[in-house]
Amino acid sequence: MTSAKWGDLGVRTASALVLIPAVIACAWFGGIWFKAFVLLLAGLIAHEWTSMVHPKNLVQYALHMGAALCGAVLPDMVGIGIALLVILGLALVSIFMARKEDPDADKWSYFGIFYVGLPALALILLRGDAHYGFAAILWIFLVVWSADILAYFAGRIIGGPKLAPVISPKKTWAGLGGAVAGSALVSFIFACVTQLNGIWTLAILAGVLAVVEQAGDLFESSLKRFHGVKDSGRLIPGHGGVIDRVDGLIAVVVAAALIGVFHEQGANAARGLLRW
Repeated sequence: MTSAKWGDLGVRTASALVLIPAVIACAWFGGIWFKAFVLLLAGLIAHEWTSMVHPKNLVQYALHMGAALCGAVLPDMVGIGIALLVILGLALVSIFMARKEDPDADKWSYFGIFYVGLPALALILLRGDAHYGFAAILWIFLVVWSADILAYFAGRIIGGPKLAPVISPKKTWAGLGGAVAGSALVSFIFACVTQLNGIWTLAILAGVLAVVEQAGDLFESSLKRFHGVKDSGRLIPGHGGVIDRVDGLIAVVVAAALIGVFHEQGANAARGLLRW
Protein backbone atom coordinates (compact mmCIF):
# COMPACT_ATOMS: atom_id res chain seq x y z
CA MET A 1 0.00 0.00 0.00
CA THR A 2 2.85 2.32 0.93
CA SER A 3 4.80 1.60 -2.26
CA ALA A 4 1.68 2.25 -4.33
CA LYS A 5 1.26 5.62 -2.67
CA TRP A 6 4.77 6.71 -3.70
CA GLY A 7 5.06 4.62 -6.86
CA ASP A 8 5.25 7.61 -9.20
CA LEU A 9 7.72 9.64 -7.15
CA GLY A 10 10.88 8.39 -8.86
CA VAL A 11 9.80 9.08 -12.43
CA ARG A 12 8.25 12.41 -11.43
CA THR A 13 11.53 13.47 -9.82
CA ALA A 14 13.59 12.38 -12.83
CA SER A 15 11.34 14.34 -15.19
CA ALA A 16 11.59 17.44 -12.99
CA LEU A 17 15.39 17.23 -12.83
CA VAL A 18 15.52 17.33 -16.63
CA LEU A 19 12.84 19.95 -17.29
CA ILE A 20 13.37 22.51 -14.51
CA PRO A 21 16.95 23.55 -15.43
CA ALA A 22 15.93 23.94 -19.08
CA VAL A 23 12.94 26.11 -18.16
CA ILE A 24 15.01 28.31 -15.83
CA ALA A 25 17.72 28.69 -18.47
CA CYS A 26 15.18 29.92 -21.04
CA ALA A 27 13.79 32.39 -18.51
CA TRP A 28 17.29 33.60 -17.63
CA PHE A 29 18.39 34.21 -21.22
CA GLY A 30 15.05 35.80 -22.11
CA GLY A 31 14.63 37.23 -25.59
CA ILE A 32 14.21 34.73 -28.39
CA TRP A 33 14.93 31.81 -26.04
CA PHE A 34 12.06 32.62 -23.72
CA LYS A 35 9.70 33.41 -26.60
CA ALA A 36 10.55 30.05 -28.18
CA PHE A 37 9.87 28.32 -24.87
CA VAL A 38 6.52 30.09 -24.47
CA LEU A 39 5.55 29.35 -28.07
CA LEU A 40 6.44 25.67 -27.66
CA LEU A 41 4.56 25.46 -24.37
CA ALA A 42 1.45 27.21 -25.72
CA GLY A 43 1.55 25.10 -28.89
CA LEU A 44 1.63 21.88 -26.87
CA ILE A 45 -1.23 23.11 -24.69
CA ALA A 46 -3.21 23.92 -27.84
CA HIS A 47 -2.52 20.47 -29.24
CA GLU A 48 -3.60 18.66 -26.07
CA TRP A 49 -6.68 20.83 -25.55
CA THR A 50 -7.98 20.34 -29.06
CA SER A 51 -7.22 16.62 -28.90
CA MET A 52 -9.54 16.37 -25.91
CA VAL A 53 -12.19 19.00 -26.68
CA HIS A 54 -12.15 19.28 -30.50
CA PRO A 55 -10.77 15.92 -31.72
CA LYS A 56 -9.87 15.79 -35.42
CA ASN A 57 -11.17 19.33 -35.99
CA LEU A 58 -8.57 21.04 -38.15
CA VAL A 59 -10.25 24.46 -38.00
CA GLN A 60 -10.26 24.50 -34.19
CA TYR A 61 -6.71 23.16 -34.18
CA ALA A 62 -5.58 26.05 -36.41
CA LEU A 63 -7.43 28.62 -34.27
CA HIS A 64 -5.88 27.34 -31.06
CA MET A 65 -2.41 27.23 -32.60
CA GLY A 66 -3.05 30.79 -33.75
CA ALA A 67 -3.79 31.76 -30.16
CA ALA A 68 -0.45 30.24 -29.10
CA LEU A 69 1.35 32.24 -31.78
CA CYS A 70 -0.46 35.46 -30.85
CA GLY A 71 0.31 35.11 -27.15
CA ALA A 72 4.00 34.37 -27.66
CA VAL A 73 4.92 36.54 -30.66
CA LEU A 74 2.47 39.39 -31.17
CA PRO A 75 3.11 41.40 -27.95
CA ASP A 76 6.57 42.53 -29.08
CA MET A 77 5.35 43.20 -32.61
CA VAL A 78 2.11 45.13 -32.06
CA GLY A 79 1.80 45.53 -28.28
CA ILE A 80 -0.05 43.73 -25.51
CA GLY A 81 -3.39 45.44 -26.20
CA ILE A 82 -3.57 44.47 -29.87
CA ALA A 83 -2.38 40.93 -29.09
CA LEU A 84 -5.15 40.61 -26.50
CA LEU A 85 -7.74 41.83 -29.02
CA VAL A 86 -6.55 39.31 -31.60
CA ILE A 87 -6.85 36.49 -29.05
CA LEU A 88 -10.37 37.68 -28.22
CA GLY A 89 -11.20 37.68 -31.93
CA LEU A 90 -9.91 34.12 -32.30
CA ALA A 91 -12.00 33.11 -29.29
CA LEU A 92 -15.15 34.55 -30.84
CA VAL A 93 -14.47 32.71 -34.10
CA SER A 94 -13.80 29.48 -32.19
CA ILE A 95 -17.02 29.82 -30.19
CA PHE A 96 -19.02 30.61 -33.34
CA MET A 97 -17.61 27.55 -35.10
CA ALA A 98 -18.30 25.31 -32.11
CA ARG A 99 -21.89 26.55 -31.90
CA LYS A 100 -22.36 26.18 -35.64
CA GLU A 101 -21.16 22.58 -35.61
CA ASP A 102 -23.12 21.67 -32.47
CA PRO A 103 -25.72 24.07 -30.98
CA ASP A 104 -25.54 22.05 -27.76
CA ALA A 105 -21.75 22.11 -27.52
CA ASP A 106 -20.46 21.72 -23.96
CA LYS A 107 -18.92 24.63 -22.05
CA TRP A 108 -15.37 23.37 -22.60
CA SER A 109 -15.70 24.26 -26.28
CA TYR A 110 -15.61 27.96 -25.34
CA PHE A 111 -12.53 28.14 -23.06
CA GLY A 112 -9.72 26.80 -25.21
CA ILE A 113 -8.46 29.93 -26.95
CA PHE A 114 -8.23 31.78 -23.65
CA TYR A 115 -6.58 28.79 -21.96
CA VAL A 116 -3.90 28.76 -24.66
CA GLY A 117 -3.41 32.44 -25.44
CA LEU A 118 -3.72 34.28 -22.13
CA PRO A 119 -0.99 32.41 -20.19
CA ALA A 120 1.41 32.85 -23.12
CA LEU A 121 0.60 36.56 -23.22
CA ALA A 122 1.07 36.85 -19.44
CA LEU A 123 4.47 35.12 -19.53
CA ILE A 124 5.73 37.42 -22.29
CA LEU A 125 4.35 40.48 -20.50
CA LEU A 126 6.04 39.60 -17.21
CA ARG A 127 9.41 38.62 -18.70
CA GLY A 128 9.49 41.78 -20.82
CA ASP A 129 10.64 43.92 -17.87
CA ALA A 130 14.43 44.26 -18.15
CA HIS A 131 14.88 44.83 -14.40
CA TYR A 132 12.26 42.60 -12.77
CA GLY A 133 11.26 40.21 -15.56
CA PHE A 134 13.44 37.23 -14.73
CA ALA A 135 12.88 37.62 -10.98
CA ALA A 136 9.12 37.72 -11.49
CA ILE A 137 9.13 34.61 -13.69
CA LEU A 138 11.41 32.75 -11.28
CA TRP A 139 9.23 33.77 -8.30
CA ILE A 140 6.11 32.49 -10.08
CA PHE A 141 7.81 29.20 -10.99
CA LEU A 142 8.97 28.71 -7.40
CA VAL A 143 5.51 29.48 -6.02
CA VAL A 144 3.88 26.99 -8.40
CA TRP A 145 6.50 24.27 -7.95
CA SER A 146 6.51 24.55 -4.16
CA ALA A 147 2.70 24.50 -4.08
CA ASP A 148 2.66 21.40 -6.27
CA ILE A 149 5.39 19.58 -4.33
CA LEU A 150 4.12 20.40 -0.84
CA ALA A 151 0.54 19.53 -1.82
CA TYR A 152 1.82 16.17 -3.08
CA PHE A 153 3.70 15.31 0.11
CA ALA A 154 1.21 16.76 2.58
CA GLY A 155 -1.65 14.98 0.86
CA ARG A 156 0.08 11.62 0.97
CA ILE A 157 1.63 11.90 4.44
CA ILE A 158 -1.27 13.56 6.29
CA GLY A 159 -4.20 12.50 4.15
CA GLY A 160 -7.56 13.29 5.69
CA PRO A 161 -10.73 14.83 4.21
CA LYS A 162 -10.89 15.17 0.46
CA LEU A 163 -10.86 18.63 -1.09
CA ALA A 164 -13.05 17.88 -4.11
CA PRO A 165 -13.71 14.13 -4.25
CA VAL A 166 -16.03 14.28 -7.24
CA ILE A 167 -13.48 16.15 -9.37
CA SER A 168 -10.14 14.89 -8.04
CA PRO A 169 -10.33 12.01 -5.51
CA LYS A 170 -6.66 12.30 -4.49
CA LYS A 171 -6.70 15.96 -3.47
CA THR A 172 -7.05 16.69 0.25
CA TRP A 173 -7.45 19.73 2.45
CA ALA A 174 -4.09 18.82 3.98
CA GLY A 175 -2.57 19.04 0.52
CA LEU A 176 -4.06 22.50 0.02
CA GLY A 177 -2.67 23.60 3.39
CA GLY A 178 0.74 22.25 2.44
CA ALA A 179 0.60 24.12 -0.86
CA VAL A 180 -0.22 27.43 0.85
CA ALA A 181 2.41 27.01 3.58
CA GLY A 182 5.10 25.83 1.17
CA SER A 183 4.56 28.65 -1.31
CA ALA A 184 4.53 31.29 1.41
CA LEU A 185 7.76 29.93 2.92
CA VAL A 186 9.56 29.71 -0.43
CA SER A 187 8.43 33.25 -1.30
CA PHE A 188 9.72 34.51 2.05
CA ILE A 189 13.13 32.93 1.45
CA PHE A 190 13.24 34.20 -2.14
CA ALA A 191 12.41 37.76 -1.07
CA CYS A 192 15.07 37.67 1.66
CA VAL A 193 17.76 36.34 -0.67
CA THR A 194 16.95 38.81 -3.45
CA GLN A 195 16.44 41.69 -0.98
CA LEU A 196 12.95 42.56 -2.16
CA ASN A 197 10.77 44.86 -0.14
CA GLY A 198 7.37 43.77 1.11
CA ILE A 199 8.55 40.33 2.20
CA TRP A 200 5.40 39.55 4.18
CA THR A 201 3.13 40.88 1.45
CA LEU A 202 4.83 38.64 -1.08
CA ALA A 203 4.52 35.66 1.27
CA ILE A 204 0.78 36.28 1.67
CA LEU A 205 0.43 36.78 -2.08
CA ALA A 206 2.26 33.49 -2.68
CA GLY A 207 -0.16 31.73 -0.35
CA VAL A 208 -3.11 33.16 -2.27
CA LEU A 209 -1.58 32.13 -5.58
CA ALA A 210 -1.07 28.62 -4.19
CA VAL A 211 -4.86 28.42 -3.85
CA VAL A 212 -5.12 29.63 -7.45
CA GLU A 213 -2.62 26.93 -8.45
CA GLN A 214 -4.73 24.23 -6.84
CA ALA A 215 -7.87 25.67 -8.47
CA GLY A 216 -6.12 25.46 -11.85
CA ASP A 217 -5.37 21.82 -11.15
CA LEU A 218 -9.03 21.15 -10.29
CA PHE A 219 -10.14 22.96 -13.45
CA GLU A 220 -8.03 20.62 -15.55
CA SER A 221 -9.24 17.59 -13.57
CA SER A 222 -12.81 18.59 -14.40
CA LEU A 223 -11.87 18.88 -18.06
CA LYS A 224 -10.34 15.40 -18.12
CA ARG A 225 -13.18 13.83 -16.13
CA PHE A 226 -15.77 15.30 -18.49
CA HIS A 227 -13.96 13.94 -21.55
CA GLY A 228 -13.14 10.59 -19.98
CA VAL A 229 -9.35 10.75 -20.13
CA LYS A 230 -6.81 10.04 -17.40
CA ASP A 231 -4.06 12.34 -18.71
CA SER A 232 -4.03 15.23 -21.17
CA GLY A 233 -1.21 13.49 -23.05
CA ARG A 234 1.79 11.19 -22.67
CA LEU A 235 4.71 13.50 -23.36
CA ILE A 236 6.19 13.80 -19.84
CA PRO A 237 7.00 10.57 -17.94
CA GLY A 238 5.29 10.48 -14.55
CA HIS A 239 3.18 13.53 -15.32
CA GLY A 240 1.18 12.64 -18.43
CA GLY A 241 0.76 15.55 -20.80
CA VAL A 242 1.98 19.13 -20.75
CA ILE A 243 -1.33 20.44 -19.41
CA ASP A 244 -1.08 17.92 -16.55
CA ARG A 245 2.22 19.53 -15.63
CA VAL A 246 1.35 23.22 -16.10
CA ASP A 247 -2.35 23.40 -15.20
CA GLY A 248 -1.53 25.29 -12.00
CA LEU A 249 1.00 27.54 -13.75
CA ILE A 250 -1.60 28.49 -16.38
CA ALA A 251 -3.90 29.86 -13.69
CA VAL A 252 -1.17 31.45 -11.58
CA VAL A 253 0.68 33.32 -14.33
CA VAL A 254 -2.52 34.98 -15.56
CA ALA A 255 -3.50 35.97 -12.00
CA ALA A 256 0.03 37.22 -11.27
CA ALA A 257 0.13 39.34 -14.43
CA LEU A 258 -3.23 40.90 -13.57
CA ILE A 259 -2.06 41.68 -10.03
CA GLY A 260 1.13 43.26 -11.36
CA VAL A 261 -0.67 45.37 -13.96
CA PHE A 262 -3.29 46.66 -11.52
CA HIS A 263 -0.73 47.36 -8.80
CA GLU A 264 1.59 49.20 -11.16
CA GLN A 265 -1.37 50.82 -13.00
CA GLY A 266 0.24 50.06 -16.32
CA ALA A 267 1.90 47.40 -18.42
CA ASN A 268 4.96 46.95 -16.14
CA ALA A 269 3.51 43.82 -14.59
CA ALA A 270 6.73 42.32 -13.22
CA ARG A 271 7.58 45.44 -11.22
CA GLY A 272 4.02 45.67 -9.94
CA LEU A 273 4.09 42.03 -8.90
CA LEU A 274 7.32 42.14 -6.89
CA ARG A 275 7.57 45.70 -5.50
CA TRP A 276 5.38 46.37 -2.46
